[in-house]
Amino acid sequence: MTFVVTENCIKCKYTDCVDVCPVDCFHEGPNFLVIDPDECIDCTLCEPECPAEAIFAEDELPEGQEMFIEINADLAKKWPVISEVKPPLPEADEWNGKPDKTKLLEK
Repeated sequence: MTFVVTENCIKCKYTDCVDVCPVDCFHEGPNFLVIDPDECIDCTLCEPECPAEAIFAEDELPEGQEMFIEINADLAKKWPVISEVKPPLPEADEWNGKPDKTKLLEK
């Protein structure tokens, strides 16, 4: 099992989760983070650190978020590793909690 970053991270990109990850499994895109399922050790440390509550265990994904398993796996192969905390996107607080952001994901 692995952890998965879901839709609510889009246009927020808080990086609190990156700071606690012991294996550097996070990858950074323009407006979203993903977890590399091959690197994730299922330690659970990242989930409670996410201010957007966008990280879930693969078997506990909210309904309608299942597509993010594949999105995380695919984009982790393309995007660089992020291992240091960075400021969130400028309008992160405004976007946090807004629905239907998948179409805004920049790849």
